[in-house]
Amino acid sequence: MIYLLLSILASSWILITFKLFSKYNVDTLQAIIINYIVASLSGLIAYPKPINITTIVKFDWFYGTIALGLIFILIFNLMAITTQKNGISVAAVATKMSVAIPVVFGILIYKESTGILKVVGIILALVAVYMTSIKTNEGISIKKENLIYPFLVFIGSGIIDTSLKFMEKNYVSEIDTAIFSSSIFGFAAIIGVFVLIYKAITSKLKVSIKNIIAGICLGIPNYFSIYFLIQALRNPNMDSSTIFIINNVAILLVSTVAGILFFKEKLIPKNWIGIILAVISILLVTFSI
Repeated sequence: MIYLLLSILASSWILITFKLFSKYNVDTLQAIIINYIVASLSGLIAYPKPINITTIVKFDWFYGTIALGLIFILIFNLMAITTQKNGISVAAVATKMSVAIPVVFGILIYKESTGILKVVGIILALVAVYMTSIKTNEGISIKKENLIYPFLVFIGSGIIDTSLKFMEKNYVSEIDTAIFSSSIFGFAAIIGVFVLIYKAITSKLKVSIKNIIAGICLGIPNYFSIYFLIQALRNPNMDSSTIFIINNVAILLVSTVAGILFFKEKLIPKNWIGIILAVISILLVTFSI
């Protein structure tokens, strides 16, 4: 349970850091790429064995980390496009509602428990995510031609969580969790560096020290959010569907409370209803264990 709590805290710190980006005019793309580099280095430092590139290539999960690194970068860009085209609420809902994919995967593929308390908790969790994420009384609206962007964010985010569970269960040993996580971020960083090189060639690129600092502040908790989540998924007493629900909803709760306390964010009645439903959903899913 301690790993799940630490993953929630690390992921919540990431969202809080993102909120500071706009306040200090941080270049999000540069910070994200620096973040991937720092996250990858964090895993290399944490790995207890001597690091040998030729050995890493021989791991069964190696090619999976290349795919995940690519998806990380793609989803980041799709979230940015979704925010621009449809608004931040749509991006938030698409990202958090994607928890339904690993939950369904765990229930169908791994035959995880589906008691009445858990099912009700999952449904309430999805409703809570929607209610807490929307920022206007009118809810959210998406133009038909822009529907593809939140849909891809939903699918991509779900694939990331599902893949982490699949690879943890089938290919990644506990001692290799650090280097596995590091490799994912490393490939995301490599792709990101090529993006920066392309931008430098095609347009003026100015790297600022504040973007580097922002990336470092983001990278360390980003690494640990994945590392602790994978460790939490190893808990034999908790289904992955339970862990993903508690993790996502708790992150939403913590980041919302942080927004109120530190950023003076105002919540509409729907948000408060969402918070109440989120608490109830966590209690139901927890008691279903």
